[in-house]
Amino acid sequence: MLLPFEGNSAIGFAAVLAIVLFSTKILGLLFRKAGLPQVLGFIIAGILVGPAIFGDLINGGKGFALIGFEGAEYTCLFALPSDGNGLSIFSKIGVLLLMFSTGLETNLKSLKNTGLAATLVACAGVAVPLLFGFLVSLPFGGIGLGYASAANIYRCVFIGTILTATSVAITVSVLKELGKINTKLGTTIVSAAIIDDVIGIVLLSVVTGIAKAGVAQEYKNGFEWFKGQIYGTVIMIICFFIFALAAGFGVSKIFRWLEKKRATTHRIPIFSLAVCFAYSWIAEEIFGVADITGAFLAGVVLSTAHRASHYADGKVEVCTYTLFAPVFFANIGISSIRFTGMQPQILLFVLVVLVVGLLGKIVGCGGVCKAFGYGWRESAIGGVGMMARGEVALIVTATVTNAKTLGEAIALPGQFMIMTVLLILVSSILTPVLLKVLYSKGGAETAGGAEAPPGDEPGEEE
Repeated sequence: MLLPFEGNSAIGFAAVLAIVLFSTKILGLLFRKAGLPQVLGFIIAGILVGPAIFGDLINGGKGFALIGFEGAEYTCLFALPSDGNGLSIFSKIGVLLLMFSTGLETNLKSLKNTGLAATLVACAGVAVPLLFGFLVSLPFGGIGLGYASAANIYRCVFIGTILTATSVAITVSVLKELGKINTKLGTTIVSAAIIDDVIGIVLLSVVTGIAKAGVAQEYKNGFEWFKGQIYGTVIMIICFFIFALAAGFGVSKIFRWLEKKRATTHRIPIFSLAVCFAYSWIAEEIFGVADITGAFLAGVVLSTAHRASHYADGKVEVCTYTLFAPVFFANIGISSIRFTGMQPQILLFVLVVLVVGLLGKIVGCGGVCKAFGYGWRESAIGGVGMMARGEVALIVTATVTNAKTLGEAIALPGQFMIMTVLLILVSSILTPVLLKVLYSKGGAETAGGAEAPPGDEPGEEE
């Protein structure tokens, strides 16, 4: 294998970043112009510059890749170590910043006022896809799922957990275009999607923690042994949330004080990032909770200091979407997606999950809407509006396919990443089409029977 340039040296890694950023920007713009999420363009960019197609798929794994890994048969321009490199570090920072930004944008007061309907729609949007994903995974023992062992069952739960995530960005844009964003149903969909992701993130920490505890591992000391027991995992998760809220009360007070002095000073986003990374480390290393949960809760805590959090979010978002997020999504295409050796059973499974992933949201969320007095068409709109997937689904998948964090025994193979990518692609295409078709049949009525007038102000986006 030819290694012209060392990708893990400082200047070599700078060149790798140049390739990643240029390719993600071009593909991201093309996908946005096509009405699809930019993150799909970022992933496709990673697939093209990485070894997935021209390195592995073409010429029997002896092709060429701009960015590859040491020890492989294909030729690459820049080689990265396969056991850890700068790209994976940047990706980790990217996913933490994405979840932190999501937390900063969470409006706790709005969530308190969403009402029972939005809360139950969100709960159904988590429970039904989780159940569907788990059940359809059980017959596929040949690809590491099914009943064969506890690890296989945990992987089935991971599949269901991936399907719980919701992205309402596409739905919001369609609702705005149709003038339905401020109707009672439109508000319910947007609020439910936000609550859905909060529940999904907490669920991810619970299932990954219990899965790690349920598989035999060697522990270094008594505390590690305690965290390795299922009851210990549950206790540690509860303790983390208690700690996060207690520490968050003090952190919120400090940021409110800073906000009164000057809400737009540069120290605000710097301190915010410090809180984000500290929460992430404490969550993962001390309590055994997913680091992205710590980053998300750090954002939620700081969101209570409204002016300061808004300023911090603006600065963090620029940094995130300029550099770290494109690297995270591109790294999925570079490191995780492979087409060689793809078993026919995996392809069949991907198609099955694609169908149940779409139906799970429609059945669960639409069923709750129907129970609250909406008509069949309005209930279908509620279900379809929750059907789209986005960044959070990719983050969840990246977490449950990370063998370094979860361990080889229970982590899903990286091949399952293609499942999430296709789910995002198909749901992103179908959601706006179906919403427009359903709304074209007549104005959506509220639960009370009268159509709610569209407002002038834009709705709250995820």
